[in-house]
Amino acid sequence: MTATKLLVLGVVRGFGRAHGYRVRAELLSWGIDDWANVKPGSIYHALRQLAKSGLLEATEIGDWPGRVDYGVTPEGEREFFRLLVEALERPEHRDDMLSAGLALMPALTRDRAVAALSTRLAVLERQSAVLRRDPDTGVAGGTLPRHLGELWTMRTRYVDLGVEWTRELLERVRSGEYAMAGEHEDAFGTPGAWRAPAEP
Repeated sequence: MTATKLLVLGVVRGFGRAHGYRVRAELLSWGIDDWANVKPGSIYHALRQLAKSGLLEATEIGDWPGRVDYGVTPEGEREFFRLLVEALERPEHRDDMLSAGLALMPALTRDRAVAALSTRLAVLERQSAVLRRDPDTGVAGGTLPRHLGELWTMRTRYVDLGVEWTRELLERVRSGEYAMAGEHEDAFGTPGAWRAPAEP
């Protein structure tokens, strides 16, 4: 549920307060069904679980029976930033976690985003160096079937692609290509700055 947790916290935080339908509609408008392993039902489940664990505050709306509005608690704010930074720093995460981190990256200040992406790049460069140092371990020595060397080739190419993409993204963030939190009063990363869509 980690990618879902990050996305739900991020959307509720972006609106300031939001109910389940609004969170779901916002995430679906981002196309999460294409790039994240998040089903609409899991969004409602995540809202309830995050409220139960104290990361969201749930408020029943008396005028609308059955409607619950959610807001991020101080603990939820800390958890949101922890998950967001971790999603950008750690290349070993699944793709949906990185995708969630990229979707919410502008909630970070530029310096914090640069630091997280620099950490990611350093990890990937170390992985690339290790893969290049011992490219034929096991296979060349005759202990493994030769075709398994393709696994090594695939991993090396994925890491190289990760290094190249991260370097380019880091440069775009450093150069100011994306507006980041704190740069203007209604920036993406400012809680409550998103324009609320019309009620369902």
